Amino acid sequence: MNHIIPLEVGNLDGLIFIIFLVMFGPALLLLIIGLMIRKKNKKAAKVFYILAGIYLLVSLGICGGIMGGY
Repeated sequence: MNHIIPLEVGNLDGLIFIIFLVMFGPALLLLIIGLMIRKKNKKAAKVFYILAGIYLLVSLGICGGIMGGY
């Protein structure tokens, strides 16, 4: 006979912080890089802005779905 042992977890604030960091961290980093190189090369800055937007859209969809419970 198999017994199911419930696992108790403690404080999960660190996990939530890491998920938010994965969701917003790279997009913010790409945005900051785009702002820094905007004066030198506008075309490259646009590429960084687009990459930041796409990453944010995808990460909010995937991580938001995981956090929302599908």
